[in-house]
Amino acid sequence: MKHTLWRKALFVSSVLLMSSNSFALTNTQLEAVEKSVDQAMERFSIPGLAVGIVNDGKVVMAKGFGVRSYGKEARVDEHTLFGIASNSKAFTAAALAMLVEQGKLNWDDPVVKHLPEFELYSKVLTEQMTIRDLLSHRGGLGLGAGDLMIWPDTDKSVEDILKGLKYLKPVSQFRNEYHYNNLMFVVAGEVVSRVSGISWHDFVEQHIFPKVGMDGSYAAFSRIPHANLNFATGTIEYQGQLEEFIGDYLEDFRGAGSIASNVADMTKWMQTQMSAGTTPSGAVLFSSQSQSNMWHPHIMRVPKEQALKDFRQHFKGYGLGWSLESYFGYKKVGHMGGILGMGSQVAMIPEKGVGIVLLSNQQAYPALRAIANEVFEQALDLAPRDWVADSAKAYHESRNEKYSKLGPVTPKRKKQGLSDEHYTGTLRSAWYGDVIVEKIAGELRIDFTHTGLLKGSLHHHDGHSFVVKWDEKLLEADAYIHFNLNDKNHVESAEMEWVNPEITDFSFDFHDLNLKAFPKPKE
Repeated sequence: MKHTLWRKALFVSSVLLMSSNSFALTNTQLEAVEKSVDQAMERFSIPGLAVGIVNDGKVVMAKGFGVRSYGKEARVDEHTLFGIASNSKAFTAAALAMLVEQGKLNWDDPVVKHLPEFELYSKVLTEQMTIRDLLSHRGGLGLGAGDLMIWPDTDKSVEDILKGLKYLKPVSQFRNEYHYNNLMFVVAGEVVSRVSGISWHDFVEQHIFPKVGMDGSYAAFSRIPHANLNFATGTIEYQGQLEEFIGDYLEDFRGAGSIASNVADMTKWMQTQMSAGTTPSGAVLFSSQSQSNMWHPHIMRVPKEQALKDFRQHFKGYGLGWSLESYFGYKKVGHMGGILGMGSQVAMIPEKGVGIVLLSNQQAYPALRAIANEVFEQALDLAPRDWVADSAKAYHESRNEKYSKLGPVTPKRKKQGLSDEHYTGTLRSAWYGDVIVEKIAGELRIDFTHTGLLKGSLHHHDGHSFVVKWDEKLLEADAYIHFNLNDKNHVESAEMEWVNPEITDFSFDFHDLNLKAFPKPKE
């Protein structure tokens, strides 16, 4: 009882502290933010951006800048829909919090209690993994492990994903290290579905969006009405040129990242978060106790040295669907999100009553962080700094350095005297499925059979190694494939790795595939 009373007192005092320390942004300061947005869009080549700011419980900015699609004229406004990507994770956590409060599950329930077919690499891990573990990136699976089951597109069902999990080998001890993993949030979304009796998509659209007042948001791009044309399309900078990218925008990420929203709605989401679960209309989405759980660090992370210099970041952790860190002595709560051609950021400093959401049709994350820092500089009365200029300089220097190392990948030595046909056939990954190599029209082709975008050609590199060049160059995910042959020159297995690890998105987890020839070659 004493501990319960102490926690309640701590929460009440933190709310009072938040309200007493809140800071009102002036019109002049908001105009300065708009100038920073314009500068960031120019310096980072962003076609379209939407910004929402909540200050002292009120929405003080919800505005669009630029165009919805590169090369088109339609303008971004506060209702333009973007893929918010991993900012969807907090909605999955909120859905589970609501079900906890309804008495339908507990945070520390084993996942198998609600998904009996759930199975991980070991029996112990399977039995011990809880709902809380699913939402905090502490299950031991590696960064992006298994993401090729959902990224960049897929025909796999949730059932297929659940069947594949048991083949993913952990890279660290359970609950010991932070490793960002999307699949556990897909599983969490399926828990929402099983416990509630409706799909994750329907739960979010029926029980979260209406209560918060997010009338213009959808659980996936495919659910946007055909008559609604106010949505952005992705943009990717490739070899110094911007190109429009139209994909399915994480349709199959479900609870990990499929929501389409706008800043008019996301500001209401931030208002709800900074009011401990109470929506702008006064309805209670979840309790303050649930929010305390979601905003409590469940796994610690190591702050980067640069963050210590820039923000005095001495603390960094992850809650349930939320990233947590110290920022000039204040607790900062938020998340980044990214899909091919789009980026999002939600960042809040509850004690000062200020939060910002940024939605972009270009994956220039440093630009989003810089704009958020400009807002927080005003709210925290920090020493002036040109965050946009500094970030742009560092970004372009880093980008130029990475791309200067690339150049064309050329063969190291003459191919061993084997015909292309020696490398053709089916390779099977236990968790992904089949990858087919065949000779078509005189060239070796590779087909990831569950992924529409992963079709490409093989170019000899060294010995039994080839470079895979994807037909969709905007993926920037070229990879090496190394064939292992037996004494009879039959392919037994193959490994894949990135050609450009500093550029390729971690969700292209080729290195986890462990491809085996199927059927197994004769000895």
